[in-house]
Amino acid sequence: MAGSSRLRIRPATQRDLDAVRACLSVAFAPYETSYTAEAFRDTVPGSEGLAQRLRTMTILVAEDSKGDIVGTIAHEVGSGGIGHLRGMAVVPAALGSGTADRLIEAAERALVSTCTRVTLDTTQPLERAMRFYGRHGYTATGRVTDFFGMPLFEYEKRMTGSGV
Repeated sequence: MAGSSRLRIRPATQRDLDAVRACLSVAFAPYETSYTAEAFRDTVPGSEGLAQRLRTMTILVAEDSKGDIVGTIAHEVGSGGIGHLRGMAVVPAALGSGTADRLIEAAERALVSTCTRVTLDTTQPLERAMRFYGRHGYTATGRVTDFFGMPLFEYEKRMTGSGV
């Protein structure tokens, strides 16, 4: 995989949803046995689940020089000026290429003018993701909720330059 400079980060469209699902599927496949069946279906939603996500969130995709989607992240602005990230995934061939950095930075740029903080949730099996979020300024809030029978850990990052 070439460096991240050849990536194009853009909003996903309805046409991209199959490729987004494929990206989520291949990225989360190694963790499937660590998830409950329901949690995995929520993490890697089917066509209707992704269509619903596209209606309620902005889904970004990272497209390589061949036009293949190699990463994705979704974001939304919730009540009280709190942004939320979800569904971050990078295909295995693009891990370590800077794709994830570019995706999270693009999502944060979209949120910084309207959000005082940004949250995301993750699960225990995703230790690499937890380290990645820490490097990007996210800290565990201590809030743990039930995610279809498994613990879901909230992380947050205070935003600077917020318009709120």
